[in-house]
Amino acid sequence: MTVSVWQADDTQPIQEVDFLVVGAGLAGCTAAYFASQAGRKVVITDSQDIGLGATSRNAGFMITGLDCYYAEGIERYGHAVAKEIWELSLHTHKIWRDMAHDTDVKMITCGSLLLAESEAEAEDVKKSAQALKADGIDVIFHEDDPLKRGYFSAIEQPWDGAVQPYQLVNAILAKSGATFIGNNELYRIEQLAPQKVMVYTRKYRFIAQKVMLCTNAYSPRIHPYFVGKVVPTRAQVLATEPLETAPLPMIGYSDYGYMYYRTTFDNRLLIGGGRKQNKPAEDDTIEDKITDAVQAILDDYLKTRFPEVKAPVTRRWSGIMGFSVDGLPLAGTIPDMPDVGFAVGFTGHGLALGGGTAQRAVNKLLTGQHAGAVDASRLG
Repeated sequence: MTVSVWQADDTQPIQEVDFLVVGAGLAGCTAAYFASQAGRKVVITDSQDIGLGATSRNAGFMITGLDCYYAEGIERYGHAVAKEIWELSLHTHKIWRDMAHDTDVKMITCGSLLLAESEAEAEDVKKSAQALKADGIDVIFHEDDPLKRGYFSAIEQPWDGAVQPYQLVNAILAKSGATFIGNNELYRIEQLAPQKVMVYTRKYRFIAQKVMLCTNAYSPRIHPYFVGKVVPTRAQVLATEPLETAPLPMIGYSDYGYMYYRTTFDNRLLIGGGRKQNKPAEDDTIEDKITDAVQAILDDYLKTRFPEVKAPVTRRWSGIMGFSVDGLPLAGTIPDMPDVGFAVGFTGHGLALGGGTAQRAVNKLLTGQHAGAVDASRLG
């Protein structure tokens, strides 16, 4: 968001804050939780309301792993980093399950399928299954299509699950004990002195000892440090009306993650994707809208892969993801602002990596502890 001089003229009331989190999605609310666990008094602010960005517009997939197949991750990042990110995703899912415990958050362990849509992808799936098993990760490799829908092979991960993400983020906020100030756009941030950061927002000028930016796709609009490191990227989905029988027992994705699908808790078929064929329009945009080109691909996928589903599509929506330049999340502090930390760049895998990354980012901001494979220092 941008803020005009008419909306805020830099004379807004000053509010002193111990630990300020900017961004009230899953990463932000989780950061608030861990900061409060460390004894800090936390305020969260957001340009909208709780979890109204990508947090509650995603598919609710709790799929363990990286943003690519495991074998490719080893080639891309090295074996140690690929394994660390895998373990970080397991840790993140433990965070979500702990947060959902004793709440009414809808969450199930239904398993996931990583499905190949071509012979070439089937070879990559097989290599990844072998690499996972070599690291003691007991996936199930299917030589053919377990769904009988025209796929070539699959990796099954029985421990994966699905969640209602909007319920989850609200549960995390409640457990954090943080004060929330919504509908409050940020338009400038300055490090005034050690332990003194001025954050200019439409309603207040916050003076905070520590600030944590959990602004993901919108980070480049807040500070130039993120330009070229985080790219806003649009995702689109559709959902049918509720069905009498569930078409899918598990959550799944295919075509290297460009297509994904699940049965929702009220028995709708949800299908997302279509970005690969429309990258010029879907990449590097914060315009939150659906487009005919992408929705046509989703409609065709529904007819081709799920021909028995005759129910009409009743919902279509989009969300803006934050893709990091190298596919790994970013946790760190802004170089010229040592009291301003961040946890961003989840590359469409916030439910896999957001919680653990936020925890590491809080630890780095408060204690200086290196954030491991997600530490932003790797980018210079």
